[in-house]
Amino acid sequence: MDQERTEKPVLEGTVSSIIFQNEGNGYTILRLDAGEEEMTVVGSMPGVSPGEYLTVRGEWVRHATYGTQFRADVVERRLPQGLKEVYHYLASGAVKGVGKATARLLVEEFGEEALTVIEEEPDKLTRIRGISPKRARTISNAFRQQMGMRRMMEFLNQHQLPLELAMPLYRNYGDVALEAVRSNPYLLSGWEFGVDFSQADALALELGVEGEAPLRREAGLLFELDHNLNNGHSFLPAGKLAAATGQLLSVDGELLEESLDTLERRGEIVREEIAGEQAVYLPQIYEAEVYIAQRIGEMSRSQLLPPDDLDKLLKNIQRRQGITYAPQQRQAVEQAAERQVMLLTGGPGTGKTTCLRGVLALFEAMGLETALAAPTGRAAKRLGELCSTEASTIHRLLETGFDPHTGQLVFTRNEYDPLDVDAVIVDEVSMVDVPLMAALLSALRDDCRLVLVGDPDQLPSVGPGNLFSDLIRSQVVPTVRLTEIFRQAAQSAIVRNAHQVNQGILPDLRENRGDFFFLRRRDAQSAAETIVDLCRRRLPENMGIPADQIQVLSPTRRRGTGTGVLNQALQAALNPPDEKKGERRFGDWIFRAGDRVMQVKNNYDILWREDGDTDSGMGMFNGDIGVIREVDRECITVDFDGKVVEYSPDMLGELEPAFAVTVHKAQGSEYRAVILAALDGAPMLMTRGVLYTAITRAKELFIVVGDDQAVERMVVNNRQTRRYSGLRARLLFS
Repeated sequence: MDQERTEKPVLEGTVSSIIFQNEGNGYTILRLDAGEEEMTVVGSMPGVSPGEYLTVRGEWVRHATYGTQFRADVVERRLPQGLKEVYHYLASGAVKGVGKATARLLVEEFGEEALTVIEEEPDKLTRIRGISPKRARTISNAFRQQMGMRRMMEFLNQHQLPLELAMPLYRNYGDVALEAVRSNPYLLSGWEFGVDFSQADALALELGVEGEAPLRREAGLLFELDHNLNNGHSFLPAGKLAAATGQLLSVDGELLEESLDTLERRGEIVREEIAGEQAVYLPQIYEAEVYIAQRIGEMSRSQLLPPDDLDKLLKNIQRRQGITYAPQQRQAVEQAAERQVMLLTGGPGTGKTTCLRGVLALFEAMGLETALAAPTGRAAKRLGELCSTEASTIHRLLETGFDPHTGQLVFTRNEYDPLDVDAVIVDEVSMVDVPLMAALLSALRDDCRLVLVGDPDQLPSVGPGNLFSDLIRSQVVPTVRLTEIFRQAAQSAIVRNAHQVNQGILPDLRENRGDFFFLRRRDAQSAAETIVDLCRRRLPENMGIPADQIQVLSPTRRRGTGTGVLNQALQAALNPPDEKKGERRFGDWIFRAGDRVMQVKNNYDILWREDGDTDSGMGMFNGDIGVIREVDRECITVDFDGKVVEYSPDMLGELEPAFAVTVHKAQGSEYRAVILAALDGAPMLMTRGVLYTAITRAKELFIVVGDDQAVERMVVNNRQTRRYSGLRARLLFS
């Protein structure tokens, strides 16, 4: 690592001015006086001020708009030395409470020791005319905070950790941030800091933590539990948890059992016999699962009196909407009137939308205030369009916020401030995980109705739990399954083939007419070339479907037809370089104005504003897709269907190109045309559920480009990774 550092270009000099500095994350653009000339330096440099002497290592980059810049990866700071440097530093306003006049008085009184006096002997500052004891403490505290930040950056530099960690660490732990990291390096692997556990573990060992130390064992166990939330597990069996942690840390199982006892006594885990397993939970997931079972159980037992004129109301609704309900559809609408909670499920073409409109119209006729919601922005937008009314994401419905003290997601709407509605209808519930459902239920009044709609054959939620499937399989919750495919829908090859795939039947790939096509390509290069040609020329010219209404999907991120390769090829074809377009490199990708991009992690405290309006809000969510509107020196501006967000360069890890996305990322969305690359991939990705989900994303046209044998393998492979969840068992005894 040291050799790598010395090989990188180095600049040294004094900061002459700060062009831009993001106080939230430390990203800085500054001018560095290197003696013969001034250079523009960019990078994470929290708290850097004019007058400081820097040594920066990194690389020269060329910005499309602003020309040559030096991107700093490693920053070493030296306090100002000599009267001139000390004066310029203090006069720059770097220390709160000190301006030019005070700076001159301080240097005249204390000389080169002025900074030492400010930090260590603030009482002496009262010798200066105009500095009261209170102001002296304010000046000293501000400077000590800067020193704490400086020492944190030096520590991060020394251990080859990202400088971007300095700001969130200081925000969470204040003046004791460095002490907190030294005493427990594993805190860096928490979600708010995002350091790989292996890095945090290496740092701990470097700082003297022994291989079998309790701190290391406990951190490993908690990491495995937290890591497996992303694999969909609400809990892990004690034996599997110990085995996985033992392999991770090379630690004996008996010692890990001792650590489990310790963690349980401290309340950091919960152990319980559930579904035949000795289950180990993180407390927040345990509490969420128990609460869902208790609340849904109570609501399922609640029998409501339907309106006396229900039959008349349904006749009026059918007349206004120009339809006649099939028996299953009528059953669904009637059940919504009679039960406090119900599940509505069915595949494409079975009339879920008709039922949704009917339930909403019935609730309105009954005088019920109803809220519509879905897990993602695109799903909510689609739900609103289908029902001709407003719908929101569940997060927005619950009024998402971010607690700066705990760093945790919070919802304004909860049991203390419930939603002011009589009924809630939620679509795409297969995407909802356990924590989000618990939050929604806690925000419902005791008498509020709940209608949950979804397709359990689609891919499950990214987060923990198997919620919708567990609710259905428990047979505790009133459920209507729509199975009849209506004549008009049955004319669609998309609908027919989706149902065939779901039943394990290979579609007729030779048919190639209507809205479902298969283009055989046996190698990755020809498949990618065909996909690009479809997006750039064939579909826009021959079928009138513009490229921005076509979504390319792939089961995998890697390999020859993974999203990585396809995104590069599609960007080159659909949004090539142009001197009029700003662009910025981040990792292996060049973000360019006009690119389609996706938010790939939930960020609850990011600000957005309504396009052309003064309205604003907080929160962008995993799966939101937008278009880069502008790239400049300070930020990348992205338009998410009218919500405009500015990303500083250090936030670009939250964005990925979205000309092509994985099938998992496309859940909850519907596109005018979908092209699926089906050639190769790991068996766990080439599954029936992935193919079914891909097909059901297409509204007008679905095209498979790839190998018919790969499609057949997907249809046959009904592999469903087991998720450890106790919800179904709890519902049975609720």
